[in-house]
Amino acid sequence: MSERRRAVLEVIALGVEDAVAAQDGGADRLELVTDMAADGLTPTVETFAGIRAGVDISLRVMLRLADGFAAGNVDALVRAAHEMRTAGADEFVLGFLDEHGGPDLSAVERIVGALDGCPWTFHRAIDRAADRDALRKQLAELPGLDAYLTAGSPDGVDDGFPTLLAETARSGEPGYEPRVMVGGGLRLGHVPRLLAAGVDAFHIGGAARPGGWAGPVSADAVRQWRAALDA
Repeated sequence: MSERRRAVLEVIALGVEDAVAAQDGGADRLELVTDMAADGLTPTVETFAGIRAGVDISLRVMLRLADGFAAGNVDALVRAAHEMRTAGADEFVLGFLDEHGGPDLSAVERIVGALDGCPWTFHRAIDRAADRDALRKQLAELPGLDAYLTAGSPDGVDDGFPTLLAETARSGEPGYEPRVMVGGGLRLGHVPRLLAAGVDAFHIGGAARPGGWAGPVSADAVRQWRAALDA
């Protein structure tokens, strides 16, 4: 039997202090955002550059300009993608739905076209999709898509467990090649069951901040997650 690959731990970073603490705690990757009141929007190029200079782990940059899952100004999103690529960003996070709850293919395709084949995550818009399976199959041919960030439900991991387990079990099927990265109300107590089911990617935000979103990422909190994932 092949050895299980080491689980990926991704931590949300708002600035350099967060990034350094997350790396010190054992994070493999950061999701760079601003404005968590709107569930995470595109950071400035300056923020990206500062974080890139401060750490050497992977950085995924959010491409999202307004709260909600509608793309809005696609030209502006494409411009943001080009600006981040020019600054050296080479991994991204995005995901948009149309008014019927399907993937906004025209918007996603245009933005992905600006990424030069870079790897990217389709974020928790999947948890609001009218048909998750159909969405996965519609996006399956897009270059660079290698992960879905999902709680399995709009209401978080507690509610989404059955979906997370079912989708992980389908790994490798058409539309299910991207890895399942679990995030959204994720707690340490969920980890053993998810690992046992084959989940190998985990995403934390508030769980890395004992003082809440007003405070920075805690290296000790990240270390606790790293230990749980490596157990």
